[in-house]
Amino acid sequence: MAKIYTDKDADLGVLKGKTCAVIGFGSQGHAHALNLKESGVKVIIGLYPGSKSAAVAKQRGFEVYDTGTAVKKADVIFVAVPDTKIPACFEKDIRPNLTKGKTLLFSHGFAIHFKTIVPPKDVDVIMVAPKGPGHIVRRQFTEGKGVPALIAVYQNPSKKAKKVALAWAKGVGGTRGGVIETSFKEETETDLFGEQTVLCGGASALVQAGFEVLTEAGYSPEMAYFECLHELKLIVDLMNESGIAGMRFSISETAKWGDVLIGPKIIDKSVKARMKVALKEIQSGKFAKDWVKEYKGGYKKYNALLKKGEKHPIEKTGAKLRSLMPWIQKKNLKGAQAAY
Repeated sequence: MAKIYTDKDADLGVLKGKTCAVIGFGSQGHAHALNLKESGVKVIIGLYPGSKSAAVAKQRGFEVYDTGTAVKKADVIFVAVPDTKIPACFEKDIRPNLTKGKTLLFSHGFAIHFKTIVPPKDVDVIMVAPKGPGHIVRRQFTEGKGVPALIAVYQNPSKKAKKVALAWAKGVGGTRGGVIETSFKEETETDLFGEQTVLCGGASALVQAGFEVLTEAGYSPEMAYFECLHELKLIVDLMNESGIAGMRFSISETAKWGDVLIGPKIIDKSVKARMKVALKEIQSGKFAKDWVKEYKGGYKKYNALLKKGEKHPIEKTGAKLRSLMPWIQKKNLKGAQAAY
């Protein structure tokens, strides 16, 4: 079992007297910046000229600089911009202002592991990756709790990189939830695999397929929505709280029998074989190369597939049914993200 680091294993004093720059003020960026600031760490924000996030960051009490100036002023630089945009940002604004002894920090290993950027050898390169989206990292912190996090060290010329990673993790609340050390390779490859085959890709495709099978068989879209999407949260919550065995303890015998008998016939060896192909494409770098190519080509296929998903009949049914459920908090996630 991996060692789990908690508050007692991390020293915020490591960051005392240092300036920490958060480059970008999006989901993870704003959460790390606010949590660190409230932990007593000096934080500045680096943004590109004309960024809409500048006003929001200033409103939250931060000094905001253009990215290059922020990197120059900082001892620790958190690169909190999207994976595909890191290379251009790095070459234009970050690399020219990196000097010996500075620390580059990431919350995901993509750019380093797949070498879309290559940092100079005289800077520390670390990762602090909370296992939750930014708004949860922020909310948990304000409630006195914390989202578990991963740390990793890629370059360590100072011999202090791990202490800095643990201090940052403590500052954002990670050591309250527990911190595990990993590597850039392991975090990147497992994160991509989970997103593609289970958490996002797998779950979305499974829900849509179930909805289609029921509606194509003549059942009402409302019934299909309830059975294939709405109730999924209830089951996942039980898994999250008690594991798969604990979830099974809480459902009916009929549901359990269907689970253990039919589930493996749906998610069978052929699905696992395709999962292995997906993993190999991640490990070989094929997925990363294809994704970078998609970005450079203007996101044409990406945007087309997203639009296709938005037009799926389950979306119209879901919007109608959610409007009848006042207990479900309505969220305009696109609008919320744009605010940062």
